[in-house]
Amino acid sequence: MIVAIDGPSASGKGTLAKRIAAHFGLPHLDTGALYRAVARDVLSRGLKLDDVWAGVTAARLLDPKTLSDPALRRRPAGEAASVVAKIPEVRAALLKFQRDFAYQPKGAVLDGRDIGTVVAPDATIKIYVTAAPEERARRRYGELRAAGVDLSEADVLNDIVVRDKRDSEREFAPAKPATDAVLLDTTRLDIDGAFRAAVELIEAKTGLSGRSS
Repeated sequence: MIVAIDGPSASGKGTLAKRIAAHFGLPHLDTGALYRAVARDVLSRGLKLDDVWAGVTAARLLDPKTLSDPALRRRPAGEAASVVAKIPEVRAALLKFQRDFAYQPKGAVLDGRDIGTVVAPDATIKIYVTAAPEERARRRYGELRAAGVDLSEADVLNDIVVRDKRDSEREFAPAKPATDAVLLDTTRLDIDGAFRAAVELIEAKTGLSGRSS
């Protein structure tokens, strides 16, 4: 079973994907971490994020063991990732890794922005997680405050709007729902509510039941 979970920044897709993977006993891949790691490695070599050669080289040499790097979860990493993610050659270089992960014998849960449209277009179930920009900004602001980052909620909202525009308008693999994806709006749902809704969708589609939540 392959579960494709797509959605914009701060929609809750990453947390949801982890819980779904644990519930059904499947491996999980946060594909956004791949692009964050590529951006990190480009910058660590003193090169520019929009340098195609640098991005492709970093993607081909990426060490999966470094995807747990805490720095990848910080705001600068996310902003840098959205720049390298615009480069078609970088996306192509990372595609095989993502597909190999998705098509394991057991299947997998992947979250990102083009899982259901590009990485695994024949996924068992596709869920597009979304939420109002203002709610996503509120969530991200809370995370940043907890991490000691001094930034206004208005600034966070602006960052989200800008990134949404950049991700949705890129020429190659724009961020958008697959035509057969189920939309899950989490604006008024906490993570437990979103998780229950997602599990119900998956069980209804597959007839499978997971572990006790």
